Amino acid sequence: MLISAAPLVACGPFGPDLGAPSAAAAIARGLRAGGLPEPDICPLDAAGGSEVRGMLDALDFDRRMHRARAVILGAERLCEDVLEGSAVFELATRARQGGVPAYAVTAVNLLDPFDARILDLQVILRAHGERGLAAAGRKLAALL
Repeated sequence: MLISAAPLVACGPFGPDLGAPSAAAAIARGLRAGGLPEPDICPLDAAGGSEVRGMLDALDFDRRMHRARAVILGAERLCEDVLEGSAVFELATRARQGGVPAYAVTAVNLLDPFDARILDLQVILRAHGERGLAAAGRKLAALL
């Protein structure tokens, strides 16, 4: 399987004013500004439970993830009580099981170090708004 030099940006909405496509595009702008090639953008809806697996299958996520250099998870809020059954939990699990490094960008990080380790997130960056997401993308580009 050919691995791309580009990351996969899987991102949900960042509040009512910044939908998933716009949030993912902002992170992607930062990655490109940091010198990485055009990332694969995978906007996510707010599905939960069994709907998450169906959504990811419809997006052909596993194939896209295995081709990517890394997965960047964008979620407005990371905390233990919203993880179970969430897209972030499913994405991080698939990345870990697939041997693909995962990074996270969030507005609110309430994960303790143990939970972050369980998810095997390499780095968690905090960001607000389009400018903040783009800046987080630039920081991640330096790490990838």
